[in-house]
Amino acid sequence: MNTTKSNNKNEGGIYESKIGLKKKYIDFFVSKDHKQIDSASVVPENDPSCLFNTAGMQPLVPFLLGNPHPLGKRLVDYQKCFRLTDLEEVGDKTHHTFFEMLGNWSLGDYFKHEAIEWSFEFLTKILGISTDYLAVTVFEGNDVVPRDEEAANCWISLGISPKHVAYLPAENNWWPSLDQLGPCGSDTEIFYWSDTTEQPPEHFDTSDDRWVEIWNNVFMQFEHLKTGEFIELKQKNVDTGMGVERATAALSGVDDNYRTEIWWPIITKICELSGKEYDQSNERAMRIVADHCRSILMIASDKAGIVPSNTDQGYVLRRLIRRMLRYAKILGIDINSDFDIEIIETISVIMGEYYPEVIENLEQVKSVLRSERLKFAKTIESGMKMLNKYLASLGDKKELSAEDAFKLFDTFGFPIEMTEEIASEQGVTVDTNGFKELFVRHQEKSRKGAEGKFKGGLADDTEETARLHNATHLLQAALRKVLGEEVQQKGSNITSERLRFDFSFNRKVSDQELSEVENIVNKAIDEKIDVIKKEMSYEDAKASGALGFFSQKYNDFVYVYEIEGYSKEICGGPHAKNTAELGHFHIVKEQACASGIRRIKAVIQHN
Repeated sequence: MNTTKSNNKNEGGIYESKIGLKKKYIDFFVSKDHKQIDSASVVPENDPSCLFNTAGMQPLVPFLLGNPHPLGKRLVDYQKCFRLTDLEEVGDKTHHTFFEMLGNWSLGDYFKHEAIEWSFEFLTKILGISTDYLAVTVFEGNDVVPRDEEAANCWISLGISPKHVAYLPAENNWWPSLDQLGPCGSDTEIFYWSDTTEQPPEHFDTSDDRWVEIWNNVFMQFEHLKTGEFIELKQKNVDTGMGVERATAALSGVDDNYRTEIWWPIITKICELSGKEYDQSNERAMRIVADHCRSILMIASDKAGIVPSNTDQGYVLRRLIRRMLRYAKILGIDINSDFDIEIIETISVIMGEYYPEVIENLEQVKSVLRSERLKFAKTIESGMKMLNKYLASLGDKKELSAEDAFKLFDTFGFPIEMTEEIASEQGVTVDTNGFKELFVRHQEKSRKGAEGKFKGGLADDTEETARLHNATHLLQAALRKVLGEEVQQKGSNITSERLRFDFSFNRKVSDQELSEVENIVNKAIDEKIDVIKKEMSYEDAKASGALGFFSQKYNDFVYVYEIEGYSKEICGGPHAKNTAELGHFHIVKEQACASGIRRIKAVIQHN
């Protein structure tokens, strides 16, 4: 693919591929005394608010809230992220489910001037972008927080035209929102003129979508109190994010992310398998297959050990696989073949260089795909029987109702295009307008549900969640004592009301065993044991017997929380200081959540 830039846009000449962007970004901030940290698991370890890491900042929440990071106050990374809130948008040129986020962080160290200056230096000196092709937005201010002239003046002093600086309201330039309590602040977003046919205009028009946002610097300067006040934080942070896929497309001079070097080998493979061209009639289906295959690979190969199921992350994985198969079928691909294996092998070459777990767990991903493909084939067979039943019952009618078409979609995964095709073979039309109305209602309902499970942020770091973190550690220790040391954590989710803990085990846990587990946890609580926090190397933590079943997240140094006589775990989340703070531990439910994985839901009760 030709990614050569015209010299007036990129004075460096040729813009390198995604791999070049990531390496340049990391190297640049390492030169500014940042320490590189590894990408965390795609599943959050310490954020109770969502199923997946949806932003680069999520794994760093404890440190943004004030806990010292073992590697210091300046950090840089690339992070695996996943969002499902825009699922129905996937298939256009720019939306993705899995994506990568580049980020540099200041934990109470540098602030606005350094963050802005380094952003400018990276874009203009390292990537060679002319200042004419850059524009920025800053917070316009309100009755509570003043206009961010500091950020604006900094950009102008560096050479950005005042006509390329726009002041926008909180909905555009405040994170997370003015209504949300906790740490917050204004941000400055950086835009790039992506049109290769025209010079950038003299004035920055924020409504012109040829200006593409490529970078965001958030300045966590305030704490929003319940009283409504905004007070200055003791630890002011800088939290930045640059989306790899979007930045690569903009800098490569294309308006279609799938025509960059990140995606083009995948699209080429899909063209080969389908015998079709990447054109207007096929591009949406091809983009969905490409996007979902990459997400499937990155989720199923993750060290969190996610497998398809009917709940939470496992449900998302199953849904992606089935949606991918539906669109592969629309492209005329034989979905009973190993086409998906060929696609993920192509993707593994691209992603494996930066994420070794992709290569290590590739056979596991292949096994998951083959198994789910068989299950989906049975579902399609059941759906065909139902569709034939609907068609037979029409009599003289020549139109299938919207309700029946939607039931086929919702229950059996039948895309409307498949229903239309089969119905047309029998001279029957489908009420597609009615189907679209039902689909929109379904989409709104799904979006509202997803907003809760995929939000992410700093909102739920309460005393109760801290206590439940300790309870989770004690629960794991008790399960291993009662059921055996083969028990390993496979996931957890904590809210201020309850904890949920997934663990490897091949049978139902008996009531007697659950009672023993409860008793062990409550005994530890009754003994009023101090929770000891220690900082040590990752290897020393492992050698000491500390448990940690997710990725090696903080490079060489980690925090270990020990409840003497019971539990020792690597963790970065908030914790109570003494087990006496926990109250009474009670298991509410134990159930299967996937093959070989059990789930416990539990609460702590206070007198």
